[in-house]
Amino acid sequence: MTDQAHAVTASESREGEGAGSRLATVIPSRGSDYAELSRRVRQAGLLDRRPVYYVLKIGLNTILLAAGWAVVVLLGDSWYQLIAAAWLAIVSGQVAFVGHDAGHRQIFRTRRPNDLVGLVHANLLLGVSHGWWVGKHNRHHSHPNHEDRDPDINIGAVAFTAGQARARRGLARVMARYQAYLFFPMLLGEAVHLHAASVRALLGGTVRHKRVEALLLLAHLAAYLTALLLVLSPLRALVFVIVQQGLLGMYLGCAFAPNHKGMPVLTEQEELDFLRRQVLTSRNVRGGRLVDFALGGLNYQIEHHLFPSMPRPSLRHARPLVRAFCSQHGLPYCERTLLGSYTEALRHLHTVGASPRPTVVDQPSSG
Repeated sequence: MTDQAHAVTASESREGEGAGSRLATVIPSRGSDYAELSRRVRQAGLLDRRPVYYVLKIGLNTILLAAGWAVVVLLGDSWYQLIAAAWLAIVSGQVAFVGHDAGHRQIFRTRRPNDLVGLVHANLLLGVSHGWWVGKHNRHHSHPNHEDRDPDINIGAVAFTAGQARARRGLARVMARYQAYLFFPMLLGEAVHLHAASVRALLGGTVRHKRVEALLLLAHLAAYLTALLLVLSPLRALVFVIVQQGLLGMYLGCAFAPNHKGMPVLTEQEELDFLRRQVLTSRNVRGGRLVDFALGGLNYQIEHHLFPSMPRPSLRHARPLVRAFCSQHGLPYCERTLLGSYTEALRHLHTVGASPRPTVVDQPSSG
């Protein structure tokens, strides 16, 4: 078992709680199933590091990023810069995917070099705290779609359960009612949210290498703003930032949205083992190499959740093995097209947001 998978599984054995009673009743829990699947995956060599892939991937991203900023310089103070802003948003998304892989130790076997790659990609190139994000994301992996324990479904902007929607009041309740229509527009603010959450985490002292991360974030901010203000007028620089950050948030949000939204939300009521918790709450997106590239390998969400440290290029090779294993053990293996995954996610958000409040019946007074 890989280090990351071992860490998640260890957390699983200590504090794992399960999904709804319907799923727990249909599919009994057998912890040894994951050990068998893990053995097959290891024997297939799918957990071996893929250094050549990551050298090429990081090298290509570096070239594309440098080309984008070279275009910014060449275009000068022009509204055509918005094209460069869109280009840099896409490239920044690709940079974020490498930071994600480093956070899961997919690139190297040991922690330190992965952390170094993560700090460069997240803090220096994106302006997001690597340490904060890894901690939050690991909690998500330990308890995906868990109503109380997954930080990704305990956010103020979106209600993921009927209970969350009914608990909203005022404007928040109105937004929950129309959240299916507001979801994609709200993603435009996702990058800003990541920056703000990173700053809060650093100020709150919840990050391990606080000083290093803070210096890298400041270096990113200084280089980013200096480059823009040296080339653009303040107004065009502001519009550039809004467009680039907005499209980056949209890109990242669209990459993460198909993974779990619309899948079963787990509670404290029942128990599921590690294998079933990961499979039942995850959704794959099919579509070939183009989708693999655009979504950074996150379209193989089932395989990624079962083996978080599996290198990205190995996920597509693990898919038929995992799918066959799930079929043998009566486990539903959810896979949709990209459009189909968005449709299911939005349908779930609409259903949840439209949930009526429970009716309060007045009790007749005595006497």
